[in-house]
Amino acid sequence: MNSVYRPQKISAYFALLLLSAILASCNAQKGNNMDKTHQYTNDLIHESSPYLLQHAHNPVNWQAWNEITLEKAEGEQKLMVISIGYAACHWCHVMEHESFEDSAVAEIMNKHFISIKVDREERPDIDQIYMDACNLITGSGGWPLNAIALPDGRPVFAGTYFPKDEWMKILTYFQNAYENEPEKIYEQAEKLTAGLKEIEFVPVTENKDFTTDMLESVWSNWESKIDFTKGGRKGAPKFPMPNNYLYLLKYFHQTGNSKALDAVNVTLNEMAKGGIYDHLGGGFARYSVDADWKVPHFEKMLYDNAQLVSVYSKAYQLSKNEDYRRVVQESLEFIERELTDKTGGFYSSLDADSEGEEGKFYVWSVNEIDELLGDQSELFKTYYSVKEDGNWENTNILHVKEELEKVAQQYGLSLKDAKGSIKRSKDILFKSRSKRIRPGLDDKILTSWNALMIVGYVDAFRAFREDKYLKAALKNADFISNAIMDNDYRLMRNYKDGKSSINGFLDDYSFTIEAFISLYQATFDEGWLDKAKALAEYTIEHFDDPETSLFFYTSDLDPELIVRKKEINDNVIPASNSSMAKSLYYLGTYFYDQSLIEKSTLMLSPISESIMEHGPFYSNWAILLSDLVEEPYEIAVVGDDFENVMKEFDNYYLPDVIFLGGKKEGSLELLQDKLMDGETTIYVCKNKACRMPVTEVEEALKLMD
Repeated sequence: MNSVYRPQKISAYFALLLLSAILASCNAQKGNNMDKTHQYTNDLIHESSPYLLQHAHNPVNWQAWNEITLEKAEGEQKLMVISIGYAACHWCHVMEHESFEDSAVAEIMNKHFISIKVDREERPDIDQIYMDACNLITGSGGWPLNAIALPDGRPVFAGTYFPKDEWMKILTYFQNAYENEPEKIYEQAEKLTAGLKEIEFVPVTENKDFTTDMLESVWSNWESKIDFTKGGRKGAPKFPMPNNYLYLLKYFHQTGNSKALDAVNVTLNEMAKGGIYDHLGGGFARYSVDADWKVPHFEKMLYDNAQLVSVYSKAYQLSKNEDYRRVVQESLEFIERELTDKTGGFYSSLDADSEGEEGKFYVWSVNEIDELLGDQSELFKTYYSVKEDGNWENTNILHVKEELEKVAQQYGLSLKDAKGSIKRSKDILFKSRSKRIRPGLDDKILTSWNALMIVGYVDAFRAFREDKYLKAALKNADFISNAIMDNDYRLMRNYKDGKSSINGFLDDYSFTIEAFISLYQATFDEGWLDKAKALAEYTIEHFDDPETSLFFYTSDLDPELIVRKKEINDNVIPASNSSMAKSLYYLGTYFYDQSLIEKSTLMLSPISESIMEHGPFYSNWAILLSDLVEEPYEIAVVGDDFENVMKEFDNYYLPDVIFLGGKKEGSLELLQDKLMDGETTIYVCKNKACRMPVTEVEEALKLMD
């Protein structure tokens, strides 16, 4: 079977379960909202996660996921409510206010259930299991995710947001069924758990030959799904999916397919003009609810912005589009200003809500703009599509429809003067906006997301040669090395208030390995490459599944869950397995370790059919596939002037090159005997065979052609 494209419903029985629960003729208890002056405190008060702390004063007796809580459920033989979300989630807040702050709902949950709150960003291993259950039952998923499970953790039901009355009916239905017809509940749990294990099936295959035809199949099956007018995937909602565009950029470079480049450019251009982009403060929201990138779901996540910085930086190297430079610059200013800790770590997210309203921090009325901007107001309102009665829910989301040159002509201005006016207006509105009540900050630091941000900073440094970008990347990498990583290369998942409490997952390792490899290519400091290799060795020891050659998401040091899952699909964040496979290939190339390259190709082989059929959900795998179809060049730059040579190389978009070098030969085998006294030389190599050295970048590029 296909490893994981989209989970299929395993039975109409489960699909009807939700309807049965909602329509069940039970007398749901009624109750008024809790008295806001009364203070409740539950066990979450002892946690560090901002999301869990948001629920620490609910009347529901929430508990964290840990051995004590699970033993309590087993000991009392109560069903568990497992409610999963994250701090920036708007609908999580809505359900909390409607249900979890309500004393009548709390009475049912406290009497009959062990109620557990989970931060999906801290515990994606738990989230994956119950999200898969939700997909099996309903065919879709999302957050908040609310599951009901047996005392041993096996799910019997899972769904997303429910209004209060429906949630109470669901709770009552399952409690009655558990008391009166337990055999049905256990049968249901067995079927659902079997379905969860079936999802994990990956066929064992031998190494395949990877061909250009496979890349053509990826494109031919992907092309019809692309919105060539507005960018992204056809339809709504629209998610950025940065890795899709990293692959399509590389595919264009490899094949010259101009439609692939069109798909990238239209997406990046339309996103940068849309309301999904914060035109005043920089950075992107998580997704757009419409097909035009206009109306964002306003939370701003570190992982999106980290990856989008990489995409826009690489697209700039190819196109020299100054709008791409501006987007990177503004987005990194946002990261530095709002998501950077004094340690050099990066915070997780900003909430969608402020003052209890989604997007309130970001939107504008006409009167506000007129009062603040005066004579400059009309130009600004026209350019950013501001309307008297609002362009969204009686207020205005700033977004661009017309090019500034055309708007300038409308007002009889030169393009230079129009740019100046827009810049002044943005500064005025930004300062005014800064006085508003801010969205909540999730200030936990997650290793995997920080590693993505390192790569973003490195890609921006290489595209624009701003030293501060490299310094930020190095400071964060030092923070991970000193505060997150043990001497044996074990990583922790989280960090807050000087403490880490959760063992690292596969993405923490795979993304950190990628980050350290990227730092090596930016600095030629072999210490980063050595750390990357040591982390890979630790990962192989503790996460590997020899039967499939893929990696489990959890370490063998972690307590067992009902299913030990593997993350295979690339989504808004690349799959940890595809990230790991890529890194093993690059490390094998750097260190002349054929076993790592063979491991990488073994990982890719069982996924190759899925890549061809469903490219957008396997785009990071497709990047590795393209490397195995056409092996990358290995370019060694050695000598005192290597930094200036690399600066010149980085003027070009070169996705098919692995760089190495430095002032000295270094320890890598490919660098041996290549240093020439008094000269900085460039060696263009492929598959361990090198051309004669050259001294000019243009000559090296010709050798690559």
